[in-house]
Amino acid sequence: MGVRRPLAAVLAAVLGFALSLIPLTVAASPAHAAPSGDRDVIVHLFQWRWESVAEECESTLGPNGFGAVQVSPPQEHVVLSGQGYPWWQDYQPVSYRLDQTRRGTRADFVDMVDRCRDAGVKIYVDAIINHMSGTGSIGAGPGSAGSSYSKYDYPGIYQSQHFGDCRRDIANWNDKWEVQNCELVGLSDLDTSSDHVRDRVAAYLNDLVGIGVAGFRLDAAKHVPEADVQAIVSRLDDVHADWGGGKPYVFQEVIADGTIGTGSYTPMGDVTEFQYHRDISHAFDDGNIAHLSGLGGGLTPGDKAVVFVANHDTQRSDPILTHTDGARYDLAQSFMLAHPYGTPKVMSSYTWSGSTDTGPPMSADGTTDPTDCSASRWVCEHRAVAGMVSFRNAVDGHGIGGTVTDGDGRLAFARGSAGYAAFNATGSAWTRTFSTDLPDGTYCDVANGTFVDGVCDAPSYEVSDGRFTASVPANGAVALHVGALGECEDPDGCSSEPPPPGGECSVIDSRFDATVTTWYGQEVHVVGSIPELGSWNPADGLKLNTDGSTYPVWKGQVSLPEGTRFDYKYVKINPDGTVEWENGDNRSAVADDSGGCSRTFTGSWR
Repeated sequence: MGVRRPLAAVLAAVLGFALSLIPLTVAASPAHAAPSGDRDVIVHLFQWRWESVAEECESTLGPNGFGAVQVSPPQEHVVLSGQGYPWWQDYQPVSYRLDQTRRGTRADFVDMVDRCRDAGVKIYVDAIINHMSGTGSIGAGPGSAGSSYSKYDYPGIYQSQHFGDCRRDIANWNDKWEVQNCELVGLSDLDTSSDHVRDRVAAYLNDLVGIGVAGFRLDAAKHVPEADVQAIVSRLDDVHADWGGGKPYVFQEVIADGTIGTGSYTPMGDVTEFQYHRDISHAFDDGNIAHLSGLGGGLTPGDKAVVFVANHDTQRSDPILTHTDGARYDLAQSFMLAHPYGTPKVMSSYTWSGSTDTGPPMSADGTTDPTDCSASRWVCEHRAVAGMVSFRNAVDGHGIGGTVTDGDGRLAFARGSAGYAAFNATGSAWTRTFSTDLPDGTYCDVANGTFVDGVCDAPSYEVSDGRFTASVPANGAVALHVGALGECEDPDGCSSEPPPPGGECSVIDSRFDATVTTWYGQEVHVVGSIPELGSWNPADGLKLNTDGSTYPVWKGQVSLPEGTRFDYKYVKINPDGTVEWENGDNRSAVADDSGGCSRTFTGSWR
């Protein structure tokens, strides 16, 4: 849902219950199936102006294969100038007029829908069906389009009898009736059991369908009884013929907990899978990703789940991994696009400092500025993973093939014979030769650039005899797919990876056997001059292991390109994090072949 100045205790209750998720499984509903085919990726352009969305559809989203844009609520909302025009004012509607919001006019909205459709991109509207404005709003307008209103009285639309009888905040989050019938952080709760309310909500949604909108995210759906959601979506018209007709795509915001699960809402459409958000965000934040190839067990069935790494609420109220985490966040979003579970939704937003209520970049009257991805506050994080959308589209219908891991922080897997992706959530590069069913050829690395109209602006890799050698960057990925065959068109600007050398040992499995006496709790690392050995940072060095049968010999292995020259030392890392370096000069070595494409370096602590 869109959080509107919630009390900390209320928010803690909501998210606390979500942690105890026990998903329910319900058969998929054919009436509101997820977008079919090879363009299912949704991007949430949070708080973007309509004209900026249209431009992005034409310049970036359409060419890179995005399927749909989730746009912010387009209906008339409260205007809170005294509170600095917070972002959440848009989630307090006062009418169903599209005449004027902070993001543009009805004409702007219609133009956006048309231009995005021409670019092959659907528009999904963030639809508010649970409530109108709240206690903390201006008491009597005007709204953003000039309408007068007060809480429980919206002239020509709703009066007091159209709202629920429980006119207080939810107090007991274990009581399903309260969760679905009392007020959410002071917002006037619509009586959605009323035919008048159902008809008015459906009329608003059908107005949008008539314009060309293809689907809806139902905000705070968990707070609307399931039968009421069903009654509203059953009233919806068919979408534009360009999208194949049929009912609009519906996905519902359901933060599941022990009181209300996702399964009771799947008959009406897809649901947001918050447990996926928590699992993925924690895994990449912790650098513990090797187990994720089997992701999906215990979650909402994948054909009914909309998945995300972060959304506009979790960025602010439950921040595990967000755009502020840089490369590791981009890596998690790339993984989401490479893995087959769920319908992925990529977040794209803006920065703020101080209060999390802060609205988007705006003019003095609170209207949103046009998006400029080169400006300091617009983040545009979807552009960092645009190439991975083509990967998602190309491997549609292929499951996870053989996986490769190297410690907790590295994972690679095939998507049949259509693609191969490797992810490195560590601080040093991961170099190795990967086996794949990809046809031989030169592939654009879409994890580090894009492939549009036959032009690659990223490194290229050569697949030969089912193998390719790559150095996966620290906190980065490499991804190849059959739809991106072709060398970089601008080698000087693409930093293309050269093909493996002609010899059979392009990579050397470099093993370290170190004799080191330690006390309980100490770790032994190899730290050196190359990224694979931490670039002299002990915490990022190669961790060695031992057991009772080999102690005091500690062993570890890393793959290095043949001929790599490096300096190194052994270090001991104590439980408190302090580091002991061995004495003497740096050790020097070369990763060359001593037989079997491997080399062992031995030594004793000095």
